[in-house]
Amino acid sequence: MSTKPRVVIGMSGGVDSSVAAHLLKEQGYDVVGMTMKVWLTSCISQAEDACCGPSAIADARAVAHTLCIPHYVIDESPEFEKTVIDYFAGEYRAGRTPNPCVICNEKVKFGNLWTKAHALGAEFIATGHYALLEHCEGRAVLRKGSDTRKDQSYFLFSLSQQQLGRTLLPLGAMSKPEIRAIAHQIGLKVADKPDSQEICFVPGNDYKAFLRARLAEGDFHPGGIYDTSGRRLAEHDGIELFTIGQRKGLPGGSPQPLYVIDIDPNTHRVIVGSSEDLYLQEFTIERCNWLAGAPSGPFEANVKIRSAHPGTDATITPLGDGCARVRLEVPQRAVTPGQAAVCYAGDRVLGGGWIAREKQ
Repeated sequence: MSTKPRVVIGMSGGVDSSVAAHLLKEQGYDVVGMTMKVWLTSCISQAEDACCGPSAIADARAVAHTLCIPHYVIDESPEFEKTVIDYFAGEYRAGRTPNPCVICNEKVKFGNLWTKAHALGAEFIATGHYALLEHCEGRAVLRKGSDTRKDQSYFLFSLSQQQLGRTLLPLGAMSKPEIRAIAHQIGLKVADKPDSQEICFVPGNDYKAFLRARLAEGDFHPGGIYDTSGRRLAEHDGIELFTIGQRKGLPGGSPQPLYVIDIDPNTHRVIVGSSEDLYLQEFTIERCNWLAGAPSGPFEANVKIRSAHPGTDATITPLGDGCARVRLEVPQRAVTPGQAAVCYAGDRVLGGGWIAREKQ
């Protein structure tokens, strides 16, 4: 008989959330598994290995049966389309590069999932994210996962204190080999299931093919490709098909490789330059979320400008209206509007914001 409160865990059918469910049950929680169906009949990502595909439900249901816990499937496809997929396409149309995993966590996994969990009488929700979460004196402290190669704290920076306060992250102190070993030990068929390496609704990580299937021809914004001196080099089929740092698909004939260094959504210009032109030392972040409260003045932090970035020291100066100025100690390559810049003090997540395009 459970001695701890009820917790609803989001089960993707993968090994991480499956082992997380097992660990919570071992700790005495009243565990309920829940899988979100997020694909649509119009979605092109219904591949068998997609984490939002039909096989995920079957795998999650089988794991729940093995663990002897209840399992529910909820249809979140209309909300997922409106909140995540429309955002994804809209960011490219605005000349930015989206980060759908952060939005999905904030709005769907830690938003809509809680609504369903609360209706079942749960006090907590849980996921298989690799991050540490401490509950101290009424506040939640988010830290990097112990396995730095798998750490996913970056993707959780935008969660509110309220969301974090009702969340459990059982895997934060564990490594992937440890988790697979547990899965084998308890006989889970997903023990050797490969990790998802791509955006769940974009097959093969080919976002251009996804956008072409998703958007009408008139939704693209064609224009010109220009160099840094303002010389028009070529035409393009839409700013939606470019991202900062991109090299493929640019005109040739240059004595040195060209890279996308800026995308102007107002003029539909794609600006290209050298590798050196990609480095930036200072930029603005907007729609900031500070987990320990809004800073009253400038502070030092280590900043990750994308999920795979190792982080670099910086000074962050609040500007008001949810914005801040970030000055990096060492210029970094491909600081990309639309991506998140997440600030750390050691392994603790201080918060962060969304990289804004610099006004020209």
